[in-house]
Amino acid sequence: MARIAPSILSADFAALGDAVDQVAAQADLLHVDVMDGHFVPNLTIGPPVVESLRKHTDLYFDVHLMMTNPGDYLEAFRRAGADGCSVHVEVDDTDELIDQMRRLGVDVGLAVNPETPFDAFTRWLDRIDLILLMTVHPGFGGQSFMPEVLPKIRRTRDEIDRRGLAVAIEVDGGIDVQTAPLAAEAGATVFVVGSAIFGEPDPAAAAHAIRHAADRAAEPGVAEPGVAEPGPPQPNWAR
Repeated sequence: MARIAPSILSADFAALGDAVDQVAAQADLLHVDVMDGHFVPNLTIGPPVVESLRKHTDLYFDVHLMMTNPGDYLEAFRRAGADGCSVHVEVDDTDELIDQMRRLGVDVGLAVNPETPFDAFTRWLDRIDLILLMTVHPGFGGQSFMPEVLPKIRRTRDEIDRRGLAVAIEVDGGIDVQTAPLAAEAGATVFVVGSAIFGEPDPAAAAHAIRHAADRAAEPGVAEPGVAEPGPPQPNWAR
């Protein structure tokens, strides 16, 4: 079944707790975009916001670090309540960052920009839990899905399957009821969704519709999914 990761970047920051409550029944994990104003031209949130949300929900926190120096903040986000962190392959020091995340006990994600080629990250697939393939340029919400990333998703799925790896493929950017099936058919399993959930009158219903569309594309003929029961985060959930 497709996993839905609502992105709080698109939620009402004045009422984040309420926004999470509205979508919790259909959320498998909560996606937290951290932008530093250097790696990407925008600023968002830091560990204090994650810590506040951690007191409000037991959803899995999937923290995407769009930062030039993520290693300086990994421990702070773990203490704040992150369950998994994704760092960008483009910032280098990938081996060291993976080792640091393992030592800290968070699930390991590796994020990849749309223009970054497959060969730039394939060597680390056997050391991570999740590969986050950006389907927009990182830094801003509300962008359009980039279909030119689909061949990279397919190639990544083929490589993961060929090597028998337990790695989730996450996609982020422009995901909605029309584009989620494209990514699912290509092999994605986790779908970060922002405005297509939080911009709708009924966020949970919107998440349900996107999950169903992705499931039907991945497994034609799949029945209508039921409402997901929220539960505590599971270690290495991607496996």
